[in-house]
Amino acid sequence: MAERASLKGAQLTPPGEREPGVGLRTEDFDYPLDQRLIAQRPLPERDASRMLLVRRADATFEDRACQVLTSLISPGDVLVLNDTRVFPARLLGEKPTGAAVEVLLIEPIDPAQLRWRALVRPGGKLKPGRVVKVGEQLEVAIEDSVPGGERIVRLMTRLPAAEALARYGRVPLPPYIRREDDESDRARYQTVYARESGSVAAPTAGLHFSESLLAAIRAHGVDIATVTLHVGPGTFRPVEVSDPAEHRLDAEWYRVAASAAETVNRARERGGAVWAVGTTTVRVLETVAADNGVIESGEGTTDLFIRPGFRFRAVDRLVTNFHLPRSTLLMLVAAFAGHELTMCAYRHAQQQGYRFYSYGDAMAVI
Repeated sequence: MAERASLKGAQLTPPGEREPGVGLRTEDFDYPLDQRLIAQRPLPERDASRMLLVRRADATFEDRACQVLTSLISPGDVLVLNDTRVFPARLLGEKPTGAAVEVLLIEPIDPAQLRWRALVRPGGKLKPGRVVKVGEQLEVAIEDSVPGGERIVRLMTRLPAAEALARYGRVPLPPYIRREDDESDRARYQTVYARESGSVAAPTAGLHFSESLLAAIRAHGVDIATVTLHVGPGTFRPVEVSDPAEHRLDAEWYRVAASAAETVNRARERGGAVWAVGTTTVRVLETVAADNGVIESGEGTTDLFIRPGFRFRAVDRLVTNFHLPRSTLLMLVAAFAGHELTMCAYRHAQQQGYRFYSYGDAMAVI
């Protein structure tokens, strides 16, 4: 049985009197990290990761494993997943001079998915009119520059766009994974329930769920619902202003089907807890929640920035990964768990050798 550690010695704000987030600065979400703790590859088995269990009520936590989620989630609860699918958005090519360049596709802007919003590197060299050769049957034309450093690009290919990307695109691993992607990443940087293609980054909390773990959770009497939010590159962008309130999130597309809203609302009506897997799922649910917590179906874009002081209406429990310093994702976790408790948990995770970031270990906040 896991040993329960107490954080009361850290002089945390007493339960029920959590700090509202007023006065917190971006630097308050910074922390040093031993770079050796950044997971460069996933574990052989998805559900073999460790999980830091954080209990908000008494400011304690336990070192557990992801498999124990079956016993933590009660019959009658609902588990909500983000079923977005990562597409091979990273295109490596060269200019006519032979110089290497990179194009990261973000979002299609035409039905045929031949014109895209994109990021390019090196940005200063790829001006409108330039053409990048990616492969024998794919070139990328730079059509226009837009504010924020993005480009409008056109895929020049005789293949259907999806086929061209499947053939020449690379898995868009985050920059802190210091290696090139390989064939195994096509499966492992993807949840087992990924359905809707459109993300340039995985909803990484979901990477811990295997088919067998999901089946065990269902057999335990837990409903499972899926929503969709397509993750953009802004998920890796640090907050660079001192006052988090001045930071603006990029809008990301989401959808909540009527069946998913009904499943979540039915669980809430019977007194069950709503478990959100990942910060993206939290943002979707809180975007579409009414003041009384009722989930409404629909689709659109959201730039909801959740940070300490936010009043949660829909989410009762959170499964997440360990996130980058000064990031909006860490701020969301701190809003849910409390800033002091979150930062203490991160220190404990480092002391205990947890693996950090996308391919790393998990944290459950209850």
